[in-house]
Amino acid sequence: MKEKKLKHLAIIMDGNRRWARAKGLPTFKGHRKGYDIMKKLSDWCSKKGIEIITVFAFSTENWKRSKNEVNYLMSLIRKAVDEELDNFYKNGYKVIISGRIDELPDGLAKKCYQAMEKTKNNTKAILNICLNYGGRAEIVDAVKKIVKDGIKESKINEDLIKKYLYAPDLPEPDIIVRTSGEQRLSGFQIWEGAYSELYFINKHWPDFNQEDIDLIIKEYQRRERRFGGD
Repeated sequence: MKEKKLKHLAIIMDGNRRWARAKGLPTFKGHRKGYDIMKKLSDWCSKKGIEIITVFAFSTENWKRSKNEVNYLMSLIRKAVDEELDNFYKNGYKVIISGRIDELPDGLAKKCYQAMEKTKNNTKAILNICLNYGGRAEIVDAVKKIVKDGIKESKINEDLIKKYLYAPDLPEPDIIVRTSGEQRLSGFQIWEGAYSELYFINKHWPDFNQEDIDLIIKEYQRRERRFGGD
């Protein structure tokens, strides 16, 4: 029997702070280590034939954290856009940034749009970064756009709503993975992940490695997806 292909992997990169605390390190060390792992993720996935990677980088709820932690996270995101963009471009990755981008501070929104514009024609793989993202916020924003466009109630269906999501052209995730042992989605890909497989890994995100990609693929291939059928 032909093995089913894992095309779209979505990851909740959880556990940076707990990793740091377990090692007696300041929180920012965990975020920095997690950032270093995320930089490697695209290449790890591409080598295994995974064409789309969606990552939960910063949620709409993360603004509730301390000012120092939020500022450090924003600096890491800015660093990724500034320093890694050329690598993504040269390696053929298309970058999509999903979320309430316009609310990002200090010119970061402009950098995000520039990153998407620069890489829009790349075809090797897609990296979808969920930034200032919440699944409920995404649905609310979609509804607001539908209302603004004056679409009649009779025209509204699931296909139409999908067209108003942050990344409407992407297929739904085949599997959503969360690290650090927590078994919830925390608002991640609420609409898109309705029929995604779920897989929870006990290790913290900074301990994630290339071998974990193999485990995820094996786990996905052993699952039987019915999409509501028999």
